[in-house]
Amino acid sequence: MTSPPATRYLSDFEHARDNPQDFWGREAAHIRWLSPPESVLDTRAAPFYSWFAGATLNTCDNCCDRHVEAGHGERVALIHDSPVTHSVTRLTYDELLARVARFAGAIRDQGVEKGDRVIIYMPMMPEAVIAMLACARIGAVHSVVFGGFAGPELAKRIDDATPKLVISASCGIEPGRVVAYKPLLDHALELAAHKVARCIIIQRETQGCELVAGRDIDWQEAVATARPAECVPVAATDPLYILYTSGTTGQPKGVVRDNGGHAVAMHYSARAVYGLRPQDTFWTASDVGWVVGHSYCVYAPLLLGCTTVIYEGKPVGTPDAGAFWRVIEDHSVNVFFTAPTAFRAIKKVDPEGQAAAGYDVSSLRALFLAGEHCDPDTAAWAGQHLGVPVIDHWWQTETAWAITANPLGIGDLGVPTGSAGRPMPGYDVQVLGPDGTPVADGQMGDIAIALPLPPGTLTTLWNNDTRYVEAYLSAYDGFYRSGDAGYFDEQHNLWVMSRIDDIINVAGHRLSTGMIEEVVAAHDDVAEAAVIGARDADKGQLPVALVVLKAGCTRDEADIVAELIAAVREAIGPVAAFKKAVIVERLPKTRSGKTVRATLRQIADGDAVQIPATIDDATGLDEIAERLATIGYARNDGQTAPSSSGNRP
Repeated sequence: MTSPPATRYLSDFEHARDNPQDFWGREAAHIRWLSPPESVLDTRAAPFYSWFAGATLNTCDNCCDRHVEAGHGERVALIHDSPVTHSVTRLTYDELLARVARFAGAIRDQGVEKGDRVIIYMPMMPEAVIAMLACARIGAVHSVVFGGFAGPELAKRIDDATPKLVISASCGIEPGRVVAYKPLLDHALELAAHKVARCIIIQRETQGCELVAGRDIDWQEAVATARPAECVPVAATDPLYILYTSGTTGQPKGVVRDNGGHAVAMHYSARAVYGLRPQDTFWTASDVGWVVGHSYCVYAPLLLGCTTVIYEGKPVGTPDAGAFWRVIEDHSVNVFFTAPTAFRAIKKVDPEGQAAAGYDVSSLRALFLAGEHCDPDTAAWAGQHLGVPVIDHWWQTETAWAITANPLGIGDLGVPTGSAGRPMPGYDVQVLGPDGTPVADGQMGDIAIALPLPPGTLTTLWNNDTRYVEAYLSAYDGFYRSGDAGYFDEQHNLWVMSRIDDIINVAGHRLSTGMIEEVVAAHDDVAEAAVIGARDADKGQLPVALVVLKAGCTRDEADIVAELIAAVREAIGPVAAFKKAVIVERLPKTRSGKTVRATLRQIADGDAVQIPATIDDATGLDEIAERLATIGYARNDGQTAPSSSGNRP
């Protein structure tokens, strides 16, 4: 597909900036409203803004019913591809609607009504999507918790959301192991102060579980006796879901997403950012427990009438490094979205891309990357082996859709590799200095967005307006603080380099660890890297690199480290004071693929280590501490970092 000229982007951007009511009123016409908005943007309660106040709709109606009524019921809505169970399931819009309506009746039978909360704690299976849409159908507020979260973290979310019902599965399936969900759920329910009266559990063939009499109900039995539920009208400003994101206090923040603004933003971003059309096949390799899964596994493609691929597998190991290419070929994927970490994992074990050979990926038009900064080397490698544009774009759990991108649907802007693109229509992005005023192009600063935020972004935090203001709106008057640092170039492309905490001060010079990381990751022998700022008595902080080598690399580690130091000195200069790096087996990551840099800093500094609940595998932290100790870090009264064993279930 040829992208429209950049003038379309400029037209949309200026329209949304100069007359947001008119622009978003135009975009709202793509949604089926049960009653129209009284106003497009309500500013009376600023900084708590409302989009499409007075309107009513139903998100499930827009995702399912209206496509069937338009005669598209035979179109495939959902493909579940599960290499861990060796199965592929396809549901048409007719079939999806029937299953969603019936399950909505089942949860209604358990006493769930409009406005009640429902926790969904499930693996990547069709029933997870069905449960989300069923909640939306009857006006219940769903809160999806990533499957496999340990009991204490799930309990925190239960206590905050106070759900009437929990929907779960007997187990999740990963390469080489089965994760029993039910014991984790039972533990959470024991710990939670809020007592949940009912749970609906789907029994998977791989491993079943015991049900608690009087509390737990088998999914199939619940559905068998249920009558299909009709769509319940909800206000555009009513919450659709709560999604928890990590908080600095250890108490997760419940991001609230509304129904109306979310539906409009998802439909617009599917077309404008990703260049999608109805009947396209969109594959987002994420879990529904994360915001990417909410927005682009479920809601955006179904609102537009696309086919969405739900993948229960990994980039490598299910069965090999050719998994992504196989899925693209098997399902004729048109647009693919994943995290840079996934391609780093593939590149590490298959640096020459041999596993891609023989797969036909000609259906693909573009690859989108997000989740953390993508180094140019990884982007170039992916583009080389897929033969399509590779687009890094930037957004957050809080925003639900792209803040910046190269929007293929409204104009290819020629964004340089490494940049996260230009601000999307509706976002007034500024890079601010410590005094809250914009800095010059090329100068690093605090990335903020002028209020009001566009439709689809968070409206508040669940039951905590005060924390919402303190966490996001208090740093700069009239701005949402993103928590990320970066700069604009002369063409107004945004370069998002790191979290604000990852800006380090080296002898008075403010440097981005992301800039150093790009240079390190570009080395021919490096699969991926993380650069952190470690405390230094003389300079305040010094950059330290943790480096994972490509599979098959047999070169002397000391030689590689010396080359990395020389490369950073040449690219950035001696001001970076980059002199130390260690080779590690792997980088610890969250289940969404983000490297846990804050934890790595704590290890390097010898501080008490707070292991995130979202970490995928904490067993490598001790090895990292030992490696860092060899270069003078990770000292805590002469000891390495505390053992992390037992943190994960």
